[in-house]
Amino acid sequence: MTHGGTRPLHGKVAVVTGGGRGIGEAISRRLAELGATTVICGRSQQTLDEAAQAITSAGGRCEAMICDVSQPNSVEALAARVQTTFGGSDILVNNAGVGDFARPLHQLPPEIWDGIINTNLRGVYYMIRAFAPMMIQAARGDIINISSIASKNPLPNGAAYAASKWGLNGLSYSVAEELRRYNIRVTVVCPGSTRSELSPHEGKDALKMLRPSDVAHVVEMIVTQASQSFASEIVLRPTQKP
Repeated sequence: MTHGGTRPLHGKVAVVTGGGRGIGEAISRRLAELGATTVICGRSQQTLDEAAQAITSAGGRCEAMICDVSQPNSVEALAARVQTTFGGSDILVNNAGVGDFARPLHQLPPEIWDGIINTNLRGVYYMIRAFAPMMIQAARGDIINISSIASKNPLPNGAAYAASKWGLNGLSYSVAEELRRYNIRVTVVCPGSTRSELSPHEGKDALKMLRPSDVAHVVEMIVTQASQSFASEIVLRPTQKP
């Protein structure tokens, strides 16, 4: 790890939802390595504390904050705390996600549908609503929404998850047009099969799947890109089909 101002994100603040494990933890760790003060949030204090401890032990700056992105009051409290503590956020990674891959849509209970949509889609709306005004005031920022290859392809027994990610893509494209005039870049990242707790792994070779660090590398590319351009969408696939 390099030190001080030589790191490209030195002095920047990054907020990562679902930052305590899996893809979110890998993204948080990488942003901290690049010099950002990283705020990780999620619903489990223990998971967040363990991730934050690992990041700080490696020389990064990280703070854990509880937030349930499906609850607007929780999101607003997080945003107020970030504003008060750090003066705003330069990078927002909307990574928190849930899914159910055990049954077809006609057998899915409404409360499961609501949980998936409220976290994966409504939660991103809440986060952008809370954090975009800070970025507008600063006249800069990166918002990165972690979608899925399920936003491109059919996903039998995962229709609610797919619907949330197709919706997230449409949200991302539209918000990118709304915010680019303020020098805020919005990118949607669509990873294929990834070795994480969320992905359905049945019948797939785990050794050929993407790793959370692969997604973190894409986020690194996005936030270190020259300011006059941005990638509006990145589809990330494993080299070998799992």
